[in-house]
Amino acid sequence: MTFDAAAYKTSTREQWQTAAAAWHRWGPQLEDWLGEATELMLDLAGVSPGSRVLDIAAGAGGQTLAAARRAGPEGAVLATDISPAILEFAAAEARRAGLGNVTTSEQDAERLNVQPHSFDAAISRLGYMYLPDLPAALAGVRRALRPGGRVSAIVFATPDQNRFFSVPVAIARRRAGLPPPGAGQPGPFSLGADGALAAAYAAADFKEPEVRSLEAPLRMPSAAACARFERESFGALHQMLSGLDESEQEEAWAEIEEALREFEGAQGFEAPCRLLVGAAQVAG
Repeated sequence: MTFDAAAYKTSTREQWQTAAAAWHRWGPQLEDWLGEATELMLDLAGVSPGSRVLDIAAGAGGQTLAAARRAGPEGAVLATDISPAILEFAAAEARRAGLGNVTTSEQDAERLNVQPHSFDAAISRLGYMYLPDLPAALAGVRRALRPGGRVSAIVFATPDQNRFFSVPVAIARRRAGLPPPGAGQPGPFSLGADGALAAAYAAADFKEPEVRSLEAPLRMPSAAACARFERESFGALHQMLSGLDESEQEEAWAEIEEALREFEGAQGFEAPCRLLVGAAQVAG
């Protein structure tokens, strides 16, 4: 099966247009889960008072707001995403938080349209793995950064270290009759292999790549709650199941929920998750 990058991106945009409200609704859960990794990403990006920050694949903007609080009124954050619907939630949350230093822009991460050398830092939380042309995206990020500017991102590690997601992915692929992703194709674990994120930075001519591994267990009340979380807001799973009819999709989600019971215990649902937080610098 030949991978069609243009069709994939169209589908990705449609899925996030549909999932935007749910992703926003699960915001508190996302921040509980990803908060520590987000702070490390901002640390490695050097985000501080006065920083000008570019957020790639910003989604509903949890990390956007965290960056904006650090940058303060003298700094600024531009949140970009392929889905305008999800950016509306990011903008609304910034207004609600009284953060006047946040702006949003609908943009394809692989074709950034920003002023060259105008940012101090570029961040991306769980976004780079899903880009069909990551080299193009990172080249655009490098152009956007000033000399000495820093790029920092969070990605998933390998499937075996993130079974709360890789098990549903495997079920979805099997039920939809989809082959495993080919080498270089986008997917949730495409940057999880040892050295993959650092190599991507180096290939884009960033210097001194640094990647740290972080445990971020996903804790929820039950396997049913986790299945609902993934069903409502994980665009990758929706894409894989989109070719099935309604009853087939229901059967797939029932199997996913049953498989997730592996992580249920007396204290509720807790699934291991390992994230990689990687940064690098523009020569300057």
